[in-house]
Amino acid sequence: MSYEIIVRIFADGAVIPVVLIGAYMLLFKVAKGHRFEIYSRVLIAGLTAYLLAKIASILYQPSLERPFELLGVQAGALFLNNPGFPSDHALFVTVIAAAVWYATRNVRVTIALAILVACICIARVVALVHTPIDMLFGVIIGLIGAMWYIGAPKYLPKR
Repeated sequence: MSYEIIVRIFADGAVIPVVLIGAYMLLFKVAKGHRFEIYSRVLIAGLTAYLLAKIASILYQPSLERPFELLGVQAGALFLNNPGFPSDHALFVTVIAAAVWYATRNVRVTIALAILVACICIARVVALVHTPIDMLFGVIIGLIGAMWYIGAPKYLPKR
């Protein structure tokens, strides 16, 4: 398997398992009787992160061109036609990983998701569609959105 294919699989394809694992955990492993509160916080956290990302992209844009455009090469992964700060991919998968942690407190799954988040971030930099700053701020803003979980009651499913 070629290097470019491996990078593309992680840069684009690794989002799919994050979404599927996150959906499974949030739909089937959340404590019954408390789902409305948990889902409400998850939704507000995601929307807050998205709003903060859009504000950040308006206030600060380190470059109007992506790394592959600056280098004059082909992009190694899919991308939207925008400058890319902060990374929507990093934001999205970080919010999902944080939501799984908040809703289930499942350490193994959360660590697996965190590893996938790191792989996605690294692969998107290697694919030249983002800079490390784009990825870092996507993760940071995703975690800032997750602050809705601080102080929230812990509703764990019955085992």
